[in-house]
Amino acid sequence: MRMQFASTTDPAELLSLPWSLPLEQWPADRLVTLPRGISRHVVRFVRVSGTVYAIKELPKQTAEREYRMLRELAKREVPVVKARGVVFDRTTDDGRPLDAALVTKHLRFSLPYRALFSRRLEPELTSKLLDALAQLLVRLHLAGFAWKDCSLSNTLFRRDAGALAAYLVDAETGELHDQLSDGQRAQDLEIASVNIAGELYDLEAGGLLDEAIDPAEVADDIVRRYEMLWNELTREEILGPDELWRIEQRLQRLSELGFDATEIQIVDDPKGRRVKFQTQVVEAGHHQRRLYQLTGLRVEENQARRLLQDLDTFRATAVMPGVDVDEETVARHWLTDVFEPVIEQIPPELRGKLEPAEIFHEVLEHRWFMSEAAGHDIGMDAATRSYIENVLRFRPDEQAVLGTPAEEFAESLKGRSP
Repeated sequence: MRMQFASTTDPAELLSLPWSLPLEQWPADRLVTLPRGISRHVVRFVRVSGTVYAIKELPKQTAEREYRMLRELAKREVPVVKARGVVFDRTTDDGRPLDAALVTKHLRFSLPYRALFSRRLEPELTSKLLDALAQLLVRLHLAGFAWKDCSLSNTLFRRDAGALAAYLVDAETGELHDQLSDGQRAQDLEIASVNIAGELYDLEAGGLLDEAIDPAEVADDIVRRYEMLWNELTREEILGPDELWRIEQRLQRLSELGFDATEIQIVDDPKGRRVKFQTQVVEAGHHQRRLYQLTGLRVEENQARRLLQDLDTFRATAVMPGVDVDEETVARHWLTDVFEPVIEQIPPELRGKLEPAEIFHEVLEHRWFMSEAAGHDIGMDAATRSYIENVLRFRPDEQAVLGTPAEEFAESLKGRSP
């Protein structure tokens, strides 16, 4: 047996797994029960030294190719699951050959589409899910990746300050190019439309889909959302002689969508100045980086944006006018005086509901609505207590890992600055 692991993974933690058994025969005491989507391969989840891994059994060449593909996509700042290793040349104790095994790190607090739809978490879920998938597909295409199997089943979703963030899970059929042609993008869109319609019809047949949702309309909608976003990122504009200010406006719009312009081409012709933007995903998430540098919190991009807004509000209200206090000091006080007190109030039995950053975001939203109704600011303590008793207590658990909720909750805060 040959094991190949990323440098950030400790192979010793995984040596104890029963690699000489087919995944279907792994003992239940080594497995973790998680919601998962449909897969053409056998997939199992295991917990090793506090970390949960997804293990997929597939042919050797396919496993090695997907491992390399996921690693390369991660380098290109595309949201994908983290490939941790691949195990080759597996055999049973009596010498029978087994398929290879791809090891990825489980994406905490993520859910497959079937779990989201079957639990009917909220009325606007479909729209948020389609926006997330459209943006993921655009990001992949800008990175030169032709997915060739875009589907809801091959995607995981995490909450991101009220929206959803989509992550690619399955890359075994994909191809990387310097740049995709219009034909390659159109093929991906056609595959996505067919797959999504089929997946939703399957849910409908099982009685898991809201009657108001039309699978065919949803499949067409994902194409429409993709094309709108792609056009916003790549379209050419004609500017008049006094309209150069529109370049700054366009750059701001791209930034709000989570993208950046790596090159701007301006060509003069009789009709005016033609401006074309070469766009890419903003490197590593600007707001994520800033929040982590200030607080040590690792969260999604929209969550980071929301928490930074609250931090800025805290700075404006807590620091006396004219007093110069560095940003790091303010962030430390915000963390200990605002963020942590909210999280610490969450009872242990409710800590599997949502990840901490999403809870904090929802408390801020709850505070705003309560304050508007009361006609004055009710404060974070009252908002947190009300949120826990009237909202969080009735939310379905979104913590994907079964086990001790308090341990998993604490895990999400690791890496914070002291």
